[in-house]
Amino acid sequence: MTEHPSTTPPGKPTSYSRVTLSRIMTAVDVNLYGTVHGGVLMKFVDDVAGAAAARHSGGTAVTAAIDEIVFSEAVRVGDLVHAYAQVNWTGQTSMEVGVRVTAERWDSAEDQAVRVATAYLVFVGVDVGGTPRMIPPVLPETVEDERRFREAEIRRAHRLARRRAIQAHRAG
Repeated sequence: MTEHPSTTPPGKPTSYSRVTLSRIMTAVDVNLYGTVHGGVLMKFVDDVAGAAAARHSGGTAVTAAIDEIVFSEAVRVGDLVHAYAQVNWTGQTSMEVGVRVTAERWDSAEDQAVRVATAYLVFVGVDVGGTPRMIPPVLPETVEDERRFREAEIRRAHRLARRRAIQAHRAG
């Protein structure tokens, strides 16, 4: 069994974890309706969230859950898509990463980017053996960061309550 230090690593500001990934969507990304497949966007979201989680935790972090993903607009072939991620909340070994996805339309590039998706993912920092490890606390820097931190705590409480309710139901 791997020994873990009993002290929490020093905290890191929210801005430390911020990551942006961008890519142009191509014909290989489309679904039967001619728009970009939701699964392609989900992988893109997981990639950017994983980069933010690894940056914040200082090492390997694995996806434990996709708490929520909302697709608000279709993405089309040729759109330049940007995914922005940051760590919103941290526990001892887990963290919530928020992701916002926007698209610059290929046929109206001078227009404002359109928000196409938002997501919240839970990651766990792990050591080389795959055992959960302590991660640094996130230190919110702005009013917006504080709001995200508090909302992440609400989502976590709902996840845990749902898990307890399902377990109680199964136990009979």
